[in-house]
Amino acid sequence: MKVLLIHQNSPGQLRHLALHLVHRPGVEVLAIGRETAPGMEGVRLLRYRPHRAPSKETHPYVRSFEDAVLHGQQVLRMLLELKSQGYRPDVVVAHPGWGETLYVKLAFPDTKLIHYTEYYYHLEGADAGFDPEFPLNLEVAAFVSSRNALHLFNIEQCDLGITPTHWQKNLYPAAYHDKIHVVHEGINVDQLGPDPTAFLEFKNGKRLHVGDPVITYVARNLEPYRGFHRFMRALPELLKAHPDCQVLVVGGDEVSYGDSPSDAPNWREKMLRENPVDLERVHFLGKVSYDVYRCILQVSAVHVYLTYPFVLSWSVLEAMACGCLLVASDTAPVREVIRHGENGWLVDFFDGKALVKRVLHALSNPPEAAAMRANARQSAQAYSTEKGVAGYMEWIERLSGPV
Repeated sequence: MKVLLIHQNSPGQLRHLALHLVHRPGVEVLAIGRETAPGMEGVRLLRYRPHRAPSKETHPYVRSFEDAVLHGQQVLRMLLELKSQGYRPDVVVAHPGWGETLYVKLAFPDTKLIHYTEYYYHLEGADAGFDPEFPLNLEVAAFVSSRNALHLFNIEQCDLGITPTHWQKNLYPAAYHDKIHVVHEGINVDQLGPDPTAFLEFKNGKRLHVGDPVITYVARNLEPYRGFHRFMRALPELLKAHPDCQVLVVGGDEVSYGDSPSDAPNWREKMLRENPVDLERVHFLGKVSYDVYRCILQVSAVHVYLTYPFVLSWSVLEAMACGCLLVASDTAPVREVIRHGENGWLVDFFDGKALVKRVLHALSNPPEAAAMRANARQSAQAYSTEKGVAGYMEWIERLSGPV
């Protein structure tokens, strides 16, 4: 069987599936990604680059769609070249969010196309307009609505969609729900778990150990979408109420979602300026290696995860797999993985006092915390890479036959 994997940042969310397929006898795996894609060992990667950027004269509402067309056009050229060489994939599994798969069916009309259906925009009930601090004006609303043109095109032409959570599935129009199936791609639960001997050592020799009052916060980048502004506003009161606690903040200064601040180089500097804290107790670690990241989760006494209603971060599942005690925002799709009072605590995203109260309660109740940590680790097992790959393989085989 020939399987073609397409992802702008290949392998992206398809990593675990790719690793599984390359070790299956009789399976030939080929990947396509942008020129900046990292790729992965053992998988042949063909890199592409759109031949130009969207025109400055294109209407702003549809500039992202023109960008998608340019991505799709370049991938189509690659597919036609492969076809001329005799290549015919049995199935294409792709993240279509940047337009790469717009014209796959023009090259291979009989090939089954599976899409990672990550997100469909809404003006209410999801990320747009959620935070009153960043109101949704008419101009932004029109732009957000227009972005769904690509997602409608994608879901219409694929044979099947796979999405990580039920909430993300339900964002799509009801007419497509039968076409979309919920399978989380999974996390490496076998590489994660509690370690009572774990410690984190700073350059000055200071160490933090398991059992110390360590509060952790992790995001790819420090920004409002992941509640960084709400977390920072809660810190002064939290530090005052618990003079011995230490805070570890992991994340970069770029922007993954939303906009940069208009009055500061990045959100970290802006929030520090507005909420001064003792930097001997609050440690901004930037982006760290996987081993350091895992150690941070292992020494965590309380892990804070805040997010707009948006895609679920792998980090919250990885924190659960490490047995962290979670205090998280009561937002979708967090509610799908954290059950309040059982495997973590949920608080209102906008209620800073409730966040402080819950974190302090968690720090001062070790027996209760131990049970919830165990429950969190057990809950994370449902999101293993093995289960994720098995879910993908089930749908691949339903469409294309046994692999």
